[in-house]
Amino acid sequence: MFGLSELALVLVVVVVVLGVKKGPELMRSAGRAARVLKGEKKALKEREQ
Repeated sequence: MFGLSELALVLVVVVVVLGVKKGPELMRSAGRAARVLKGEKKALKEREQ
């Protein structure tokens, strides 16, 4: 599994490859994905209790 530093490095490389124009859109998408994953993790913890 990837650690946080590896994930950040991959995101930086993707931003450089896609260019500055797509950067903000990519970051918004990554933020949305992170929120969804965080919500799912919270839901799983609540279901286990």
